[in-house]
Amino acid sequence: MHGAAGPEDLGKVASLPFDVSPLQLGTRFRVDGIDFLTLGRVRWHWQDGAWNEWLLEAADGTHCWLGEAMGLFMLTAERPDLAQDPMIARFAVGVEIKLGQAMQVDGHLLRAADIRRAQCVGSEGHLPFPTLPGTKLTNVDFRSPDGLILSVQRVGGEVTAWFGTIYEFADLNPRNARAIDGWTLPAYMQ
Repeated sequence: MHGAAGPEDLGKVASLPFDVSPLQLGTRFRVDGIDFLTLGRVRWHWQDGAWNEWLLEAADGTHCWLGEAMGLFMLTAERPDLAQDPMIARFAVGVEIKLGQAMQVDGHLLRAADIRRAQCVGSEGHLPFPTLPGTKLTNVDFRSPDGLILSVQRVGGEVTAWFGTIYEFADLNPRNARAIDGWTLPAYMQ
């Protein structure tokens, strides 16, 4: 959910490949009584596919990310306190996390369910950092049986942790979704 670049790279962009996401810049959501607006997107590619990470701004001005992969929507907020966890601290210096490893977050047990090494293929919109094509990322998703997710990401030696919930698309109450050929956009998403 972040990238690395130097001053010489600012202003460089890549055109994003088409995907079948129903989201677009300007899509709005209402989740647990909070309104969100989609400001930007980073697209990551890995050996078996790709996923999007959408930057959302809440009505109070705070930011979170909505990960979109294989029909799952993961709404997460940064948890810098989790970087102190021994497993995550070791991950920051190159010790890999293995599938099935467990971690406790706020009293919930989560297990490493997905590990991907990916590369940025482009970005768009308003992002708080430059994310350039070619930026490499290792992403580990921990999941709980009750729909919680912890996404731990490493770019170089910097690690961030993002904690949240997995949602069905309709449960995000989207508005201004993107029309896709072959899919009838429900009226409430328009």
